[in-house]
This record gives sequence, structure tokens and C-alpha cells, in this order.
Amino acid sequence: MLKSDLINILVVKRGVTQKQAESTIENIFESMKTALCRGENIEIRGLGAFHVKNYDGYQGRNPKTGEVIPVKPKRGILFRTGKELRDRVNRDEAQPAKSGAAEIAAKTPGENDGGTGTPPVAANGSI
Repeated sequence: MLKSDLINILVVKRGVTQKQAESTIENIFESMKTALCRGENIEIRGLGAFHVKNYDGYQGRNPKTGEVIPVKPKRGILFRTGKELRDRVNRDEAQPAKSGAAEIAAKTPGENDGGTGTPPVAANGSI
């Protein structure tokens, strides 16, 4: 999904103008960037949380020359999904439940045949 997709969703679902939707999305993202740059964490219920992580400096090594190089402390951003989103993503993947012959046919070769790579044959000769 792209930023333009989010803008289009706002236009369609909320009936706002393209300009208003662009401004809204830009304001949200700019506010999030500003907060993260200040070192604040962002939590969006139902989605997840952005965390700023501080990394200490250390002595690195140039792999070519072996020279010791000081690496400055830095900050990184981590995103952790919320339980609700994680459960929904996992549930949606498992949704299309198959049964019977369709389930057998959908398995990869070698799962039911002792590793021979040929699909199993049902009693009536069909796969």
C-alpha cells in the first residue's frame, strides 16, 4: 500500500477532496516523524507501536584493512505489531480452509508420498 492509496481511501470513504486528504495524511506522517525524532514512542491501538532504540557506540573493524574504527552511538526505529493485528494477519492467512481431496492436492509433492515427489492417487484413480 502506498501513501497515494491511503489518500484515495480517504477521498472515497470520507468524501473529502483530494487536497484535504493529502493534507491530512501528510500532517499525520509529519507528526509521527517529528515525535520519533524527539525520541518519543508512538502507539496506535489495534496496529502496533514504533519505538526509538538507542544503540551505544562501539569499536568496529574495517574488514578490508583490519583497522579499528570507532562507530558513533545512533538511534534506530523498531515497529512491533499489536496483538490484534498479529492475530488478524495470522487468521487471514489460515482462512481459506480446504478439505478432503483438495487439501491433499494442495500439499507440496513429497508430503504424503514418502518423499518421491509424486502426488498421492485416490482410490478412484484421480489425484
